[in-house]
Amino acid sequence: MLYLDEVAEAREDVIVVLHPLADHRRELLIDRRDERLVAPAGFQLVVSFNPGYRKGLKDLKPSTRQRFVGIAMDYPPAAVEEEVVRVEAGCENGAAKRLVALARKVRTLDELALPETVSTRLLVAAARLIRSGLPARTACDVAVVQPLTDDPDTVRALRDLVSLAF
Repeated sequence: MLYLDEVAEAREDVIVVLHPLADHRRELLIDRRDERLVAPAGFQLVVSFNPGYRKGLKDLKPSTRQRFVGIAMDYPPAAVEEEVVRVEAGCENGAAKRLVALARKVRTLDELALPETVSTRLLVAAARLIRSGLPARTACDVAVVQPLTDDPDTVRALRDLVSLAF
């Protein structure tokens, strides 16, 4: 199995090289070495990416997407995401619950026009900072707000949401 994470971040000329490996040909051509590698019978090519990321600037072309089956994944239910944050950060239930509630609120606000929304990864980072003794609002500012945007109006709006959560 070959797993390629965030494949949409690769340059287009790199992705096109994967086409014959991902379709019926099941081969990889290495031009520089004038070599052709044929995938064995049990070979699997698995890729992941965030569709629609950055408003289509880094999306996969249909000719690439059509070579794969798709499995859409969304954020887990709140209780599951809270558990992930709690376990990964080693924080208290209350902090995990508030962080997930904050994230769910931000994720619904299309008017913020965020290129990317609050990930569970950002919540874990904030929870770790809270666990280490940083005030919750400061932890959210440096681990959630600042990584998401540098637009002053959006920063203010996100800070207001953090204040409501903590």
